[in-house]
Amino acid sequence: MEQQNKMGTAKMGPLIFSMALPAMISMIINALYNIVDSIFVAKYSQDALAAVSLVYPIQMLVVAIGVGTGVGVNSLIARRLGEKRQEEADSAAEHGVALAVVGGIVFLVLGLTLSGAFIHAFGAAESVASQAIEYSHIAVAFSIFVLISMMCEKIQQSTGNMIIPMCQGLTGAIINIILDPLMIFGIGPFPEMGIRGAALATVIGQIFGMALGLWGVFRQQKVLNVNMREFKWRGQTIKDIYRVGIPTFVMNAIGSVTTTAMNAILMSFSATAVAVLGIYFKLQSFVFMPIFGLNQGAMPILGYNYGAGDEKRFTRTLVLSFGVAVAIMVVGTVLFWTMPEMLLKLFNGSDQMLKLGGYALRILALCFLPAACSIIMTTMFQALGKGLMSLIMSLLRQLVFIIPLAWVLGQLGGLSAVWFCYPAAEVLVAVIFIPIALKTIQRSFNAERRENGAY
Repeated sequence: MEQQNKMGTAKMGPLIFSMALPAMISMIINALYNIVDSIFVAKYSQDALAAVSLVYPIQMLVVAIGVGTGVGVNSLIARRLGEKRQEEADSAAEHGVALAVVGGIVFLVLGLTLSGAFIHAFGAAESVASQAIEYSHIAVAFSIFVLISMMCEKIQQSTGNMIIPMCQGLTGAIINIILDPLMIFGIGPFPEMGIRGAALATVIGQIFGMALGLWGVFRQQKVLNVNMREFKWRGQTIKDIYRVGIPTFVMNAIGSVTTTAMNAILMSFSATAVAVLGIYFKLQSFVFMPIFGLNQGAMPILGYNYGAGDEKRFTRTLVLSFGVAVAIMVVGTVLFWTMPEMLLKLFNGSDQMLKLGGYALRILALCFLPAACSIIMTTMFQALGKGLMSLIMSLLRQLVFIIPLAWVLGQLGGLSAVWFCYPAAEVLVAVIFIPIALKTIQRSFNAERRENGAY
């Protein structure tokens, strides 16, 4: 029980650092992979890059379901361990593995049967559509490997083990980066497979990550007893998982809706503006991914100490996490403000893109600091089992604020004003939810104390 005990007894600063750093490293490596993968595919052909882009919304859906279910399992395990309800924590882990398998089977069917209809709905040229379908038949249909891998990461993180999840991410990303050029261009013993090679490289990397994750869950960790041979479905456990998991899934899924709407608004000004937004999302991942890694380290600590009724350690974790997030965002803001043109040149940006994008990146970077507050609050709500509040935050930010603000600002001030929709939305969300978050903490711990007979 050493892993779970340390979340209730270890010195807070080193504890957060030890648990968050591996996840932060893994997130940064995955952000690097996303950029490198796009560069290799683009070098093969522009049609191949367009094909991968068409499949991207489906892959976002896979990730949304994997992350949503995983966060629900993570939160439930951490809370049950803090409450000393070992059997229920074990059951939550077993349900997580089973749900990942079910999700993989669903995407196998969808990837093989509905990919064509989805791709053709965009009206893409046949040269692009055929490659997109070929890519989807591999990368989407075999999503079971990444879903199981993601679940194994969340289960281990819930017990305080961050090293193996980090190694999972590193293993999958590194293998993918190595295999990408070999299988796409036909280097060494590999035939030239083009877009199919990119998909296979992705799946092979995911298989290795999954294998390491399964070893971690079933062989290495000692906090949970995960025994699938005696597994039985329990409706209450599934309900507890998705009480937090569904809001998290929706939060991730609506990102694709927001991006699609923003692209439509920006396209009315120029295609370059759409490209700039796409580049921004690639670049900002290097700023946001470390904070998402920080969240992965902080969530089990928050959940454990909430379950244990230790408000002091809960609050200390929250304050330290916020401080680190702000520090990261300050660095990101400085980089985006001082060298936006240099960042854009990584993508062979034209003179027009450098001029338009340099201004846009500086404005978009204004959202970083308020976003730090929103991200940490989201993690706090999830750790408390208040997934609905996280969902409301995301819906307000992405659908209620960003899209209407982008349209109104575009009508009033043109393209140069549209970019302000992101920082404006982040500030509004922070102002609205900071007092709500403080009240939620107080009420949750008061309720916990009443339940345990402290009152």
